[in-house]
Amino acid sequence: MDAVTNGKRGGGLSGSTLKLIAVAAMLVDHTGAALLGRMILTGVYRITSAGPVPVADPAALYRVYQCMRGVGRLAFPIYCFLLVEGFLRTGNARKYAARLGLFALVSEVPFDLAFKARSLEFHYQNVFFTLLLGLTALMALDWARSLEGFPNRIWQRGIRLAVSVAAVFVCCLAAHFLHTDYGARGILCIVILYLTCWNRRFQTLAGAAVFLWEIPAPAAFIPIAFYNGRRGLRLRYVFYAFYPVHLLLLYLVSFFLGFSQTAVFP
Repeated sequence: MDAVTNGKRGGGLSGSTLKLIAVAAMLVDHTGAALLGRMILTGVYRITSAGPVPVADPAALYRVYQCMRGVGRLAFPIYCFLLVEGFLRTGNARKYAARLGLFALVSEVPFDLAFKARSLEFHYQNVFFTLLLGLTALMALDWARSLEGFPNRIWQRGIRLAVSVAAVFVCCLAAHFLHTDYGARGILCIVILYLTCWNRRFQTLAGAAVFLWEIPAPAAFIPIAFYNGRRGLRLRYVFYAFYPVHLLLLYLVSFFLGFSQTAVFP
């Protein structure tokens, strides 16, 4: 499959630009959750030189919180799209999976500290685990397409379809029971973006449709529609490292503000 079918090579947005958009949206989202969320849950405070004091209009703070979480909904669809692009372009999917697995493990303690007020807990796992399971599903689908040696085409198509469905189901089941960020729905969204990658316009429309369950996530496909198929800046590990680093920093800020013992929803 051609990852840049119907893509614009001359202008548009590179992969690194899309990542920067996703990183910015994620930072806004997590700042709202880890800081404003804690302020709301701990009695609604604002920070002054004299210490934390009650906010005069807690409803206004909650509206800001909702807006920040809304902005954050743009991040995951972009990461899913770029995961599919990375899979289609990588020369070694296993190494790609190993990187995701490594950063999933590295990010878990910062993730739990930032949102769950504990150094380690297993009721909700960070998004790298979701991306890893999504990539595993894509690897299984690609392997199923290569299966041969059947009596006829009907058997071949039937076995390939059965293996593909079973692989996606197992990955969705794993995401559900591991309580990964976005869970089984995240895996299905990744798979749909992969199955529609043969046509960029159709993939964009399908992606926007499949993310309708989380408004305003479909808006992420506006910048995705301008993707030009180019990698852009080579900052792979900077983007990987940003996730655990910013979570740890948010935890430290909440710690110094006195809110770190309160758990919030990621």
